[in-house]
Amino acid sequence: MTAGPYAMDDAVRVIGEARSVVATGHVNPDGDALGAALGLALACRAAGREARVCFGGDFVLPAHFAFLDTSPLAEPGEVVVPEVLVAFDTNDPERLGEELKDLLDAAGTVVMIDHHASGQGFGDVQVSDPLAPAAALLCYRLIRRLGWSPSPEVATALLLGLVTDTGRFQYSNTSPETFRSAAELLEAGARPEIIGQSVYESVAFGYLGVAGAVLSRATLEPAQSLVWSYLTQDDLRRNGVGMEDADALIDSVRLAREAEVALLLKEQPDGNWKLSLRSRRSVDVAEIAVALGGGGHHRASGCSFEGGMEDAVDAVRKRLPV
Repeated sequence: MTAGPYAMDDAVRVIGEARSVVATGHVNPDGDALGAALGLALACRAAGREARVCFGGDFVLPAHFAFLDTSPLAEPGEVVVPEVLVAFDTNDPERLGEELKDLLDAAGTVVMIDHHASGQGFGDVQVSDPLAPAAALLCYRLIRRLGWSPSPEVATALLLGLVTDTGRFQYSNTSPETFRSAAELLEAGARPEIIGQSVYESVAFGYLGVAGAVLSRATLEPAQSLVWSYLTQDDLRRNGVGMEDADALIDSVRLAREAEVALLLKEQPDGNWKLSLRSRRSVDVAEIAVALGGGGHHRASGCSFEGGMEDAVDAVRKRLPV
């Protein structure tokens, strides 16, 4: 296993020598995991390699990511075992989903490329940089080190990861390198207007009903500096939208200036809950998520919770500073 400051050298070597690559990321991939995986696969194809992208967890491409070049996408069962499997945006193999377990075990070399501070790490080569704002930036470093020039499609996929994981360049993880890389991706043909319109300015009409229901339930707890709300399966059914369409709801809940921490609980089909956590300045919500079996970043994290909604809220509440 290779980890530490020289892991990127080994990642460049094994991917550069590989004839077949599969890129993946955590289940329910966000713009960063999806953009990084597609960006690498498309770059590999342009360099003459066989490359596919697959995700576990019954992956369905959200409508707001439909502008991406998804030609490398395949179902896990359709993918031939590759020489190299590259997993983006997670350092926990369980987060890849049960569907990818056999592929993970059988791949010739497993490369992990991640930017989360918490987690155990996995793979033969572990590229980890918690200071990087996005896995897409690490993917861009990799592509440049390989000497490959990103196509407009690659550049757009990578810019998506940068834009979404920095909150449109507003989060504190936004670095000078972030802006330099974004500029280079624009020079390579990335389309920021498509990203902006598709991700931030386009929702199904039913989303408005879901958002209205969630925001009407928002509860402020000043003593804990906490604002929280919840989304049910019935909300989704009544408004004709899927859970993949509701990812942005936490960004509306977190707007309350009176709260340091925002929590959105999303009911799953089995009756359990997924928790999304955000903080403004001082609270490390990754510590809360890790304590509950999840993970993430200092300001943005999440986890799953088996049990009732009130129990889930209380589990977060009692881990907040008094």
